[in-house]
Amino acid sequence: MKPNIFIARSVPPEVEAYLGEHCTYTKWEQEEPIPRDKLLANLREAEGLLISGGKIDAELLEHAPRLRAVSTISVGYNNFDIEAMKARSVIGTNTPDVLNDTVADLIFGLMLAVARRIPEMDRYVKEGSWKRGDDKTLFGRDVHRKKLGIIGMGSIGEAVARRAKFGFNMNIAYHNRSRKPDVETALEAEYLSLQELLQTSDFIVLMTPLTPETKGMIGFGEFALMKRTAIFVNASRGATVDEQALVRALQEGLIFGAGLDVFEHEPVSPDHPLLHMPNVVTLPHIGSATAQTRLDMAMLAAENLVAALQGHAPSSVVKELR
Repeated sequence: MKPNIFIARSVPPEVEAYLGEHCTYTKWEQEEPIPRDKLLANLREAEGLLISGGKIDAELLEHAPRLRAVSTISVGYNNFDIEAMKARSVIGTNTPDVLNDTVADLIFGLMLAVARRIPEMDRYVKEGSWKRGDDKTLFGRDVHRKKLGIIGMGSIGEAVARRAKFGFNMNIAYHNRSRKPDVETALEAEYLSLQELLQTSDFIVLMTPLTPETKGMIGFGEFALMKRTAIFVNASRGATVDEQALVRALQEGLIFGAGLDVFEHEPVSPDHPLLHMPNVVTLPHIGSATAQTRLDMAMLAAENLVAALQGHAPSSVVKELR
């Protein structure tokens, strides 16, 4: 008998067809995120859950007595209550690696956009402000041959570093929980303490997962260490940064600018000060948002879920639940 699953978000037709081959399923039919109460109401018979976001906690598990596996269509899994899932022996999987290059492309786009003031200059032209004699008012900052500091040298960080080294001849520094000798050799990357990285880098890219240890890890003290010409990019999770500290750092001119794909609260409020600063480029959490990458992520999540329910080892069980 096929296992029963609930698909809690829309997925491409190819993914739904694959799941239908191996499972019986019900699904959330709407494009908008499923409300919590409706999610809980659909889990009574579910052995597997395909989801993206939403807390997988003790309350949810109480409503899902048959649940054996949860597969999230994302790299991050801070929505997993690890202890609650352990207590129920529920397998949890995510979708790393398939989005590395797509996210790295976006990060580099943010670096270039902030450094060369591309969105600001686009508005400048379209609003009719461009006139003969404009010169220094249009100046940005170079990217090539500058120093890139990466905080969190995981797979995406390595993809960013390769683009920086071989595409822009940048000098690479990184800070990580553990050193990466292969990265140091291949990219001539320099391992630095967090303080030294912040003090010496021209571009600082934050790519750490959100954990209790990394929550708010970049605050006003960290921004105060940066060069006044530094550009800060966050494509990890919004809560890794103290946003009010970032606002203050920008208002006081402690850094040149920032590129943000993530925010502490999403969607970010239209009144947030960061959205009204010309030297801040803001994106709606679109790091992996291409059709091909989202298809690949959803298919990997589906394959993980089927493998777990069939008693096989999924390719990407989150490390705390292995």
